[in-house]
Order: sequence, then structure tokens, then C-alpha cells
Amino acid sequence: MMQAMKLFHSLRKLEEELEEAASMGSHETRKVLRNIGWASAGITVLALGVVVGRELRQRYKFNHRTPYEAYAHSGDQGHDECGVGI
Repeated sequence: MMQAMKLFHSLRKLEEELEEAASMGSHETRKVLRNIGWASAGITVLALGVVVGRELRQRYKFNHRTPYEAYAHSGDQGHDECGVGI
């Protein structure tokens, strides 16, 4: 009878410890997932900033061309022999 009571008491104590550990584990898991979420949001914002910045820079450079750029390759020797047969 005493053995059964000691076993029951130790099982109850073990159950309480497991519940406490599980609640602490879920809290730690929540912290880790929250940090991963913030990091992925930051990386997403950074990637969008790079893409938008590159597009704005390309548009700016295109809209601020000089007249000389239209004739930049006018004196180059190119492939003039297209479609010449025997």
C-alpha cells in the first residue's frame, strides 16, 4: 500500500514537471518563431528596396541621356555583309 502511494506521488510530481517543461518549451518556441518571422520580414523589405531602387535608377539614367548617346556607335565598324550571296 505504501509503495503504491509513493509511486502515485512520484508520478504526479513527474507529470507536473513535464507540464511545466512543456509550457516553457512552447514559450521558447514562440520566441524563436517570432525572431525568424522578423528576420524574414526584414530580408523581404531589403530585397524590395533593392529591386525598386534599381528600377528607379535605370529610369533616371534613361530619362537623362545626352544627345551624343544617340550617335555613340555611328563610326563603329560592324557587320555590313548581312545577306550577301554568291
